[in-house]
Amino acid sequence: MGMEGWGMLQCMQLTLAYVGPKGGARDGFGAMTQEYVKRSSAYADCRVEAFRSEEALLGWLGRLKGRAAPMTVLLDERGRQMGSQALAQWLGARRDEGAQQIVFAVGPADGWSEAARAQAGLLISLGAMTLAHALARLVMAEQIYRALTILAGHPYHRQ
Repeated sequence: MGMEGWGMLQCMQLTLAYVGPKGGARDGFGAMTQEYVKRSSAYADCRVEAFRSEEALLGWLGRLKGRAAPMTVLLDERGRQMGSQALAQWLGARRDEGAQQIVFAVGPADGWSEAARAQAGLLISLGAMTLAHALARLVMAEQIYRALTILAGHPYHRQ
Protein backbone atom coordinates (compact mmCIF):
# COMPACT_ATOMS: atom_id res chain seq x y z
CA MET A 1 0.00 0.00 0.00
CA GLY A 2 1.24 3.46 -0.81
CA MET A 3 1.73 6.07 1.88
CA GLU A 4 -1.46 7.87 0.84
CA GLY A 5 -3.59 4.76 1.50
CA TRP A 6 -1.76 4.16 4.78
CA GLY A 7 -2.58 7.67 6.02
CA MET A 8 -6.24 7.23 5.12
CA LEU A 9 -6.32 3.98 7.10
CA GLN A 10 -4.75 5.70 10.10
CA CYS A 11 -7.64 8.22 10.05
CA MET A 12 -10.32 5.52 10.08
CA GLN A 13 -11.83 4.47 13.41
CA LEU A 14 -12.73 0.80 13.83
CA THR A 15 -14.88 -0.31 16.74
CA LEU A 16 -15.69 -3.85 17.81
CA ALA A 17 -18.99 -3.42 19.65
CA TYR A 18 -21.01 -6.09 21.39
CA VAL A 19 -24.08 -6.67 23.46
CA GLY A 20 -23.15 -8.35 26.72
CA PRO A 21 -21.28 -7.88 29.97
CA LYS A 22 -17.90 -6.18 30.03
CA GLY A 23 -15.17 -8.78 30.32
CA GLY A 24 -13.33 -8.84 33.60
CA ALA A 25 -9.70 -9.63 34.33
CA ARG A 26 -10.50 -13.34 34.42
CA ASP A 27 -12.13 -13.31 31.00
CA GLY A 28 -9.54 -15.03 28.80
CA PHE A 29 -11.45 -14.25 25.61
CA GLY A 30 -11.68 -10.59 26.60
CA ALA A 31 -7.94 -10.38 27.28
CA MET A 32 -7.12 -11.98 23.93
CA THR A 33 -9.62 -9.72 22.16
CA GLN A 34 -7.97 -6.67 23.73
CA GLU A 35 -4.57 -7.94 22.57
CA TYR A 36 -5.73 -8.02 18.93
CA VAL A 37 -7.34 -4.59 19.29
CA LYS A 38 -4.04 -3.28 20.69
CA ARG A 39 -2.14 -4.80 17.74
CA SER A 40 -4.67 -3.33 15.30
CA SER A 41 -4.13 0.12 16.79
CA ALA A 42 -0.76 0.26 15.01
CA TYR A 43 -2.75 0.48 11.75
CA ALA A 44 -5.99 2.29 12.66
CA ASP A 45 -7.79 3.84 15.63
CA CYS A 46 -9.35 0.70 17.17
CA ARG A 47 -11.46 0.12 20.26
CA VAL A 48 -13.98 -2.19 21.92
CA GLU A 49 -17.36 -1.03 23.27
CA ALA A 50 -19.78 -3.10 25.38
CA PHE A 51 -23.54 -2.45 25.63
CA ARG A 52 -26.20 -3.89 27.92
CA SER A 53 -28.78 -4.23 25.14
CA GLU A 54 -29.31 -3.97 21.40
CA GLU A 55 -31.26 -0.77 22.02
CA ALA A 56 -28.32 0.79 23.87
CA LEU A 57 -25.94 -0.13 21.05
CA LEU A 58 -28.29 1.23 18.38
CA GLY A 59 -28.78 4.43 20.39
CA TRP A 60 -25.00 4.88 20.63
CA LEU A 61 -24.67 4.37 16.87
CA GLY A 62 -27.29 7.08 16.33
CA ARG A 63 -25.30 9.53 18.45
CA LEU A 64 -21.92 9.00 16.76
CA LYS A 65 -20.74 12.15 15.09
CA GLY A 66 -18.61 12.82 12.06
CA ARG A 67 -18.89 13.95 8.50
CA ALA A 68 -20.74 10.74 7.70
CA ALA A 69 -22.66 8.16 9.68
CA PRO A 70 -20.61 5.13 10.70
CA MET A 71 -20.69 2.03 8.49
CA THR A 72 -22.30 -0.65 10.65
CA VAL A 73 -21.37 -4.29 10.11
CA LEU A 74 -23.46 -6.78 12.08
CA LEU A 75 -22.24 -10.30 12.69
CA ASP A 76 -25.29 -12.35 11.85
CA GLU A 77 -25.93 -15.99 10.95
CA ARG A 78 -27.77 -14.82 7.80
CA GLY A 79 -24.85 -12.65 6.72
CA ARG A 80 -22.37 -12.99 3.91
CA GLN A 81 -19.38 -15.23 4.58
CA MET A 82 -16.05 -13.64 3.69
CA GLY A 83 -12.53 -14.97 3.67
CA SER A 84 -9.75 -12.90 5.22
CA GLN A 85 -8.62 -11.52 1.86
CA ALA A 86 -12.19 -10.52 0.97
CA LEU A 87 -12.62 -8.75 4.32
CA ALA A 88 -9.35 -6.89 3.73
CA GLN A 89 -10.49 -5.88 0.24
CA TRP A 90 -13.84 -4.71 1.61
CA LEU A 91 -12.12 -2.71 4.36
CA GLY A 92 -9.67 -1.23 1.84
CA ALA A 93 -12.55 -0.18 -0.41
CA ARG A 94 -14.28 1.58 2.52
CA ARG A 95 -10.97 3.31 3.32
CA ASP A 96 -10.62 4.42 -0.29
CA GLU A 97 -14.18 5.79 -0.23
CA GLY A 98 -13.22 7.91 2.78
CA ALA A 99 -15.12 6.04 5.50
CA GLN A 100 -14.35 7.56 8.89
CA GLN A 101 -15.92 5.00 11.19
CA ILE A 102 -16.72 1.33 10.86
CA VAL A 103 -18.45 -0.53 13.66
CA PHE A 104 -18.34 -4.33 13.70
CA ALA A 105 -21.01 -5.52 16.14
CA VAL A 106 -21.76 -8.85 17.82
CA GLY A 107 -25.38 -8.96 18.88
CA PRO A 108 -27.45 -10.26 21.74
CA ALA A 109 -27.80 -13.97 22.51
CA ASP A 110 -31.11 -14.16 20.64
CA GLY A 111 -29.66 -12.47 17.55
CA TRP A 112 -30.34 -9.11 15.96
CA SER A 113 -33.85 -7.74 15.52
CA GLU A 114 -35.17 -7.14 12.03
CA ALA A 115 -34.93 -3.39 12.70
CA ALA A 116 -31.21 -3.70 13.52
CA ARG A 117 -30.57 -5.82 10.42
CA ALA A 118 -32.36 -3.24 8.27
CA GLN A 119 -30.09 -0.44 9.57
CA ALA A 120 -26.85 -2.34 8.93
CA GLY A 121 -24.56 -1.48 6.05
CA LEU A 122 -23.44 -5.12 5.86
CA LEU A 123 -24.28 -8.42 7.52
CA ILE A 124 -21.44 -10.91 7.80
CA SER A 125 -21.32 -14.44 9.15
CA LEU A 126 -18.30 -16.11 10.69
CA GLY A 127 -19.61 -19.46 9.41
CA ALA A 128 -22.40 -21.96 9.81
CA MET A 129 -21.35 -23.04 13.31
CA THR A 130 -22.78 -21.24 16.32
CA LEU A 131 -20.04 -19.63 18.42
CA ALA A 132 -20.12 -18.34 21.97
CA HIS A 133 -20.37 -14.54 21.78
CA ALA A 134 -17.03 -14.03 23.56
CA LEU A 135 -15.38 -16.34 21.04
CA ALA A 136 -17.06 -14.55 18.12
CA ARG A 137 -15.65 -11.24 19.42
CA LEU A 138 -12.17 -12.76 19.61
CA VAL A 139 -12.41 -14.20 16.10
CA MET A 140 -13.63 -10.86 14.73
CA ALA A 141 -10.86 -8.96 16.53
CA GLU A 142 -8.27 -11.29 15.00
CA GLN A 143 -9.83 -10.96 11.53
CA ILE A 144 -9.80 -7.16 11.78
CA TYR A 145 -6.12 -7.32 12.69
CA ARG A 146 -5.47 -9.77 9.86
CA ALA A 147 -7.28 -7.51 7.36
CA LEU A 148 -5.26 -4.48 8.48
CA THR A 149 -1.99 -6.37 8.14
CA ILE A 150 -3.00 -7.57 4.66
CA LEU A 151 -3.70 -3.97 3.64
CA ALA A 152 -0.36 -2.85 5.10
CA GLY A 153 1.58 -5.63 3.36
CA HIS A 154 2.69 -7.10 6.70
CA PRO A 155 3.59 -10.84 6.58
CA TYR A 156 1.25 -11.83 9.48
CA HIS A 157 -1.31 -13.31 7.06
CA ARG A 158 1.25 -15.70 5.60
CA GLN A 159 2.81 -16.85 8.88
